Amino acid sequence: MILPMLAEAALGAPTQLNPWDLFWHADVVVKAVLIGLVGASVWTWAIIIGFSVRLRLIGGRCRTYEAGFWSARDIDAFQKEQDVEAIPTARVVAAALTEWRRSTAGKTIDREGARQRLASAMDSTVTEATDQLAARLGFLATVGSVAPFVGLFGTVWGVMDSFFRIGAQQNSSLAVVAPGISEALLATAIGLAAAIPAVVAYNRLSVRLNAFETGLFRFADRFHATLSRELEQ
Repeated sequence: MILPMLAEAALGAPTQLNPWDLFWHADVVVKAVLIGLVGASVWTWAIIIGFSVRLRLIGGRCRTYEAGFWSARDIDAFQKEQDVEAIPTARVVAAALTEWRRSTAGKTIDREGARQRLASAMDSTVTEATDQLAARLGFLATVGSVAPFVGLFGTVWGVMDSFFRIGAQQNSSLAVVAPGISEALLATAIGLAAAIPAVVAYNRLSVRLNAFETGLFRFADRFHATLSRELEQ
Protein backbone atom coordinates (compact mmCIF):
# COMPACT_ATOMS: atom_id res chain seq x y z
CA MET A 1 0.00 0.00 0.00
CA ILE A 2 2.73 2.45 0.96
CA LEU A 3 5.03 1.65 -1.96
CA PRO A 4 2.41 2.39 -4.67
CA MET A 5 1.63 5.69 -2.96
CA LEU A 6 5.30 6.71 -2.91
CA ALA A 7 5.71 5.65 -6.52
CA GLU A 8 2.68 7.68 -7.55
CA ALA A 9 4.00 10.73 -5.73
CA ALA A 10 7.47 10.33 -7.24
CA LEU A 11 6.12 10.23 -10.80
CA GLY A 12 4.49 13.67 -10.50
CA ALA A 13 7.07 15.23 -8.19
CA PRO A 14 9.10 18.19 -9.53
CA THR A 15 12.83 17.76 -9.94
CA GLN A 16 13.59 20.96 -8.01
CA LEU A 17 11.87 23.43 -5.71
CA ASN A 18 10.52 26.40 -7.66
CA PRO A 19 8.95 29.14 -5.49
CA TRP A 20 7.47 30.79 -8.58
CA ASP A 21 5.53 27.65 -9.53
CA LEU A 22 4.43 27.23 -5.92
CA PHE A 23 3.11 30.79 -5.93
CA TRP A 24 1.08 30.38 -9.13
CA HIS A 25 -0.48 27.12 -7.96
CA ALA A 26 -1.29 28.46 -4.48
CA ASP A 27 -4.75 29.35 -3.21
CA VAL A 28 -5.86 32.97 -3.69
CA VAL A 29 -5.59 33.66 0.05
CA VAL A 30 -2.05 32.27 0.17
CA LYS A 31 -1.19 34.38 -2.89
CA ALA A 32 -2.49 37.50 -1.16
CA VAL A 33 -0.40 36.69 1.92
CA LEU A 34 2.71 36.10 -0.19
CA ILE A 35 2.24 39.35 -2.15
CA GLY A 36 1.79 41.29 1.09
CA LEU A 37 4.90 39.75 2.66
CA VAL A 38 7.03 40.35 -0.44
CA GLY A 39 5.84 43.97 -0.54
CA ALA A 40 6.68 44.40 3.14
CA SER A 41 10.11 42.87 2.55
CA VAL A 42 10.84 45.23 -0.36
CA TRP A 43 9.74 48.25 1.67
CA THR A 44 11.83 47.02 4.61
CA TRP A 45 14.98 46.91 2.53
CA ALA A 46 14.19 50.34 1.08
CA ILE A 47 13.96 51.74 4.62
CA ILE A 48 17.16 49.98 5.69
CA ILE A 49 19.18 51.33 2.78
CA GLY A 50 17.60 54.78 2.83
CA PHE A 51 18.00 55.21 6.60
CA SER A 52 21.62 54.04 6.56
CA VAL A 53 22.56 56.43 3.76
CA ARG A 54 20.66 59.33 5.33
CA LEU A 55 22.12 58.81 8.80
CA ARG A 56 25.64 58.59 7.42
CA LEU A 57 25.12 61.75 5.36
CA ILE A 58 23.64 63.73 8.25
CA GLY A 59 26.32 62.46 10.63
CA GLY A 60 29.02 63.71 8.27
CA ARG A 61 27.34 67.11 8.01
CA CYS A 62 27.13 67.37 11.79
CA ARG A 63 30.81 66.50 12.26
CA THR A 64 31.84 69.07 9.65
CA TYR A 65 29.60 71.68 11.24
CA GLU A 66 30.92 71.06 14.75
CA ALA A 67 34.52 71.32 13.59
CA GLY A 68 33.81 74.71 12.03
CA PHE A 69 31.57 75.88 14.86
CA TRP A 70 34.09 75.56 17.66
CA SER A 71 36.74 77.35 15.62
CA ALA A 72 34.42 80.15 14.44
CA ARG A 73 34.94 83.64 15.90
CA ASP A 74 31.51 84.95 14.91
CA ILE A 75 28.76 82.40 15.55
CA ASP A 76 26.03 84.46 13.87
CA ALA A 77 28.08 84.85 10.70
CA PHE A 78 28.94 81.16 10.75
CA GLN A 79 25.26 80.24 11.14
CA LYS A 80 24.26 82.32 8.12
CA GLU A 81 26.64 80.30 5.96
CA GLN A 82 25.04 76.98 6.93
CA ASP A 83 21.98 75.11 5.72
CA VAL A 84 20.45 75.05 9.18
CA GLU A 85 17.45 72.83 8.37
CA ALA A 86 19.67 70.13 6.88
CA ILE A 87 22.05 69.96 9.88
CA PRO A 88 20.56 68.92 13.25
CA THR A 89 23.50 70.42 15.15
CA ALA A 90 22.92 73.76 13.47
CA ARG A 91 19.25 73.59 14.45
CA VAL A 92 20.28 73.07 18.07
CA VAL A 93 22.47 76.16 17.90
CA ALA A 94 19.73 78.18 16.21
CA ALA A 95 17.25 77.25 18.95
CA ALA A 96 19.77 78.16 21.64
CA LEU A 97 20.62 81.52 20.06
CA THR A 98 16.92 82.38 19.68
CA GLU A 99 16.30 81.64 23.35
CA TRP A 100 19.49 83.49 24.32
CA ARG A 101 18.31 86.66 22.63
CA ARG A 102 14.89 86.42 24.28
CA SER A 103 16.34 85.78 27.74
CA THR A 104 18.90 88.59 27.55
CA ALA A 105 16.70 91.21 25.88
CA GLY A 106 15.52 92.80 29.14
CA LYS A 107 17.38 95.07 31.52
CA THR A 108 17.49 92.40 34.21
CA ILE A 109 18.45 88.81 33.46
CA ASP A 110 17.18 85.79 35.33
CA ARG A 111 20.32 83.73 34.97
CA GLU A 112 18.98 80.50 36.43
CA GLY A 113 15.76 80.75 34.45
CA ALA A 114 17.73 81.51 31.28
CA ARG A 115 19.87 78.42 31.81
CA GLN A 116 16.79 76.23 32.18
CA ARG A 117 15.13 77.68 29.11
CA LEU A 118 18.29 77.25 27.06
CA ALA A 119 18.59 73.61 28.12
CA SER A 120 14.90 73.00 27.36
CA ALA A 121 15.15 74.62 23.91
CA MET A 122 18.19 72.59 22.91
CA ASP A 123 16.91 69.30 24.34
CA SER A 124 13.58 69.63 22.55
CA THR A 125 15.38 70.37 19.27
CA VAL A 126 17.56 67.28 19.69
CA THR A 127 14.51 65.13 20.42
CA GLU A 128 12.66 66.54 17.41
CA ALA A 129 15.61 65.89 15.09
CA THR A 130 16.01 62.27 16.22
CA ASP A 131 12.26 61.66 16.07
CA GLN A 132 12.25 62.79 12.43
CA LEU A 133 15.06 60.36 11.63
CA ALA A 134 13.35 57.50 13.48
CA ALA A 135 9.97 58.04 11.83
CA ARG A 136 10.19 54.92 9.63
CA LEU A 137 11.99 52.62 12.04
CA GLY A 138 8.66 51.69 13.56
CA PHE A 139 7.75 49.91 10.32
CA LEU A 140 10.75 47.62 10.76
CA ALA A 141 9.61 46.71 14.26
CA THR A 142 6.10 46.03 12.96
CA VAL A 143 7.32 43.78 10.15
CA GLY A 144 9.68 41.95 12.49
CA SER A 145 6.91 41.10 14.93
CA VAL A 146 3.94 40.61 12.58
CA ALA A 147 5.40 39.01 9.42
CA PRO A 148 5.99 35.54 10.95
CA PHE A 149 2.36 35.39 12.11
CA VAL A 150 1.08 36.55 8.72
CA GLY A 151 3.17 33.82 7.10
CA LEU A 152 1.82 31.32 9.63
CA PHE A 153 -1.72 32.36 8.72
CA GLY A 154 -0.95 31.63 5.06
CA THR A 155 0.49 28.27 6.04
CA VAL A 156 -2.54 27.31 8.11
CA TRP A 157 -4.86 28.33 5.29
CA GLY A 158 -2.83 26.32 2.77
CA VAL A 159 -2.90 23.25 4.98
CA MET A 160 -6.66 23.60 5.39
CA ASP A 161 -6.98 23.81 1.61
CA SER A 162 -4.88 20.66 1.23
CA PHE A 163 -7.14 18.72 3.58
CA PHE A 164 -10.15 20.02 1.67
CA ARG A 165 -8.65 18.60 -1.54
CA ILE A 166 -8.17 15.27 0.18
CA GLY A 167 -11.81 15.20 1.15
CA ALA A 168 -13.02 16.37 -2.27
CA GLN A 169 -10.92 13.83 -4.21
CA GLN A 170 -11.18 11.13 -1.56
CA ASN A 171 -7.51 10.49 -2.09
CA SER A 172 -4.89 10.88 0.65
CA SER A 173 -1.84 10.14 -1.50
CA LEU A 174 1.25 12.36 -1.27
CA ALA A 175 0.65 13.53 -4.84
CA VAL A 176 -2.54 15.22 -3.65
CA VAL A 177 -1.31 16.54 -0.30
CA ALA A 178 2.32 17.52 -1.01
CA PRO A 179 1.75 20.44 -3.44
CA GLY A 180 -0.66 22.21 -1.09
CA ILE A 181 1.62 21.68 1.89
CA SER A 182 4.59 23.06 -0.07
CA GLU A 183 2.62 26.13 -1.10
CA ALA A 184 1.52 26.64 2.50
CA LEU A 185 5.04 26.34 3.90
CA LEU A 186 6.24 28.89 1.35
CA ALA A 187 4.18 31.52 3.20
CA THR A 188 6.02 30.78 6.45
CA ALA A 189 9.37 30.92 4.65
CA ILE A 190 8.59 34.31 3.09
CA GLY A 191 7.31 35.58 6.43
CA LEU A 192 10.59 34.68 8.10
CA ALA A 193 12.56 36.11 5.18
CA ALA A 194 10.77 39.43 5.73
CA ALA A 195 10.94 39.39 9.53
CA ILE A 196 14.56 38.42 10.16
CA PRO A 197 16.21 41.32 8.24
CA ALA A 198 13.66 43.72 9.76
CA VAL A 199 14.49 42.68 13.33
CA VAL A 200 18.25 42.71 12.78
CA ALA A 201 18.13 46.08 10.99
CA TYR A 202 15.85 47.62 13.61
CA ASN A 203 18.21 46.68 16.43
CA ARG A 204 21.30 47.80 14.54
CA LEU A 205 19.85 51.07 13.28
CA SER A 206 18.38 51.86 16.70
CA VAL A 207 21.87 51.57 18.20
CA ARG A 208 23.24 53.93 15.56
CA LEU A 209 20.41 56.38 16.09
CA ASN A 210 20.94 56.33 19.85
CA ALA A 211 24.63 57.03 19.32
CA PHE A 212 23.75 59.93 17.03
CA GLU A 213 21.30 61.31 19.60
CA THR A 214 23.92 61.01 22.33
CA GLY A 215 26.33 63.01 20.18
CA LEU A 216 23.76 65.76 19.73
CA PHE A 217 23.08 65.91 23.47
CA ARG A 218 26.83 66.04 24.15
CA PHE A 219 27.20 68.98 21.78
CA ALA A 220 24.15 70.70 23.34
CA ASP A 221 25.60 70.27 26.85
CA ARG A 222 28.91 71.72 25.76
CA PHE A 223 27.27 74.72 24.10
CA HIS A 224 25.00 75.16 27.11
CA ALA A 225 28.06 75.35 29.35
CA THR A 226 29.55 78.03 27.08
CA LEU A 227 26.37 80.11 27.22
CA SER A 228 26.16 79.67 30.99
CA ARG A 229 29.63 81.16 31.37
CA GLU A 230 28.51 84.09 29.22
CA LEU A 231 25.54 84.62 31.53
CA GLU A 232 27.83 84.83 34.53
CA GLN A 233 29.74 87.65 32.90
